[in-house]
Amino acid sequence: MEKFIVRGPLKTTATKNKRKSPGPEWEEADSGAEGSGRSKKRPKLDASHQSKTPLVGASWKHIRAEGLNCDYRILFNKAEADRIFQELEKEVEYFEAGEFTKLHIFGKWHNIPRKQVTYGDAGLTYTYSGVTFSPKPWIPVLDHIRDQIQLTTGDTFNFVLINRYKDGHDHMGEHRDDERELAPRSPIASVSFGACRDFVFRHKDSRGKKPSRYIEAVKLQLEHGSLLMMNFPTNRYWYHSLPSRKKLLAPRINLTFRNVMALTPGQ
Repeated sequence: MEKFIVRGPLKTTATKNKRKSPGPEWEEADSGAEGSGRSKKRPKLDASHQSKTPLVGASWKHIRAEGLNCDYRILFNKAEADRIFQELEKEVEYFEAGEFTKLHIFGKWHNIPRKQVTYGDAGLTYTYSGVTFSPKPWIPVLDHIRDQIQLTTGDTFNFVLINRYKDGHDHMGEHRDDERELAPRSPIASVSFGACRDFVFRHKDSRGKKPSRYIEAVKLQLEHGSLLMMNFPTNRYWYHSLPSRKKLLAPRINLTFRNVMALTPGQ
């Protein structure tokens, strides 16, 4: 992980030289530290790929690779994260057994290896893996988390998908969040509470037994109280997953805030 951390301020000027298959890079914004002499330049990104408002400050880490544009920080200190986790455990009502606890993948229905539920603005729907979800009304603890994200990033969100992992057996397979209901080029804000879990990005060209080319996977650890901003065009090129960690006994709750469009019939 350390080899991907570049000390020094966030650079805003894109490089002119292209590279074939760059590995991931981390940039720690506004740290004021001197470089080690081994710093790598960021790959060139079109201006449309940048966040609406550059996320700068000593607390942000910027994760960059070919087509990957993410920002990471601790959003809530431990005491507040502990309090929010307990509120989520008490207040969130997950979907019960039925169609909302299954996914349609490769022609077969599978039970979801975790609990999940959606909350959001009235009238919205969100469809993935063959299931259409209608959100439950917002509750105060979710409003509080959403407000903190919006104050920190300047982005707005009207929908959240919540996944609860009871232990390391519960997991999430590789997928992209690229559903048609998502507002074009909008970021997804992923907030985590509870057990720290590995989170893996894999480029679409590097998947399968015979990938068309090799691009190094990006592996993160999503900490208690953390925020990961997945900015455009990340979900166009990169799949992400939460692998099983069977020795882990503690629970984790993840909330992915999205900006969802209300589709008209026929869209």
